[in-house]
Amino acid sequence: MDTPADETWTPCAIALGSNLGDRATHLHGAIRSLASTPGVRALRVSTFHETEPVGPVEQGRFLNAAAIFETTLTPQAILTRLHEIEREHGRERHGQPRWGPRTLDLDLLLYADAIIEEPGLSVPHPRMSARQFVLAPLAELASDWVVPGTHRTVGELLAAITV
Repeated sequence: MDTPADETWTPCAIALGSNLGDRATHLHGAIRSLASTPGVRALRVSTFHETEPVGPVEQGRFLNAAAIFETTLTPQAILTRLHEIEREHGRERHGQPRWGPRTLDLDLLLYADAIIEEPGLSVPHPRMSARQFVLAPLAELASDWVVPGTHRTVGELLAAITV
């Protein structure tokens, strides 16, 4: 994708997860949708990890991954696009149990070294540092990325919870 020379490209990371339907198809579809989004480039994706669900709702195992990309979009625009992609894959956020089964879950984990606290948007993702299913795939791609506010790298955070 061509971009004017004065546009700033910002590195970002997202987490992907699915535990309903054809999980791999949902993840691959989300990756294709994100990669075709104007203002997004240089997508790299981790391997897929099968993991146990977290939370009080009984449900099947997840397939999780992480992706790194660069964007000219704002964090809010990225979040809006992630929610659009979720809906394209049959996910409805409203009226569903928190941490319940879902066709697709996309979370904005990191936006460069920004710390963002806005209604509906927290970056870095507030629970990523305690979740192996988020950190393990992300560490494949960016183990040396320092998570803002922690002074620790993704690899260090992963090592701290897998001891």
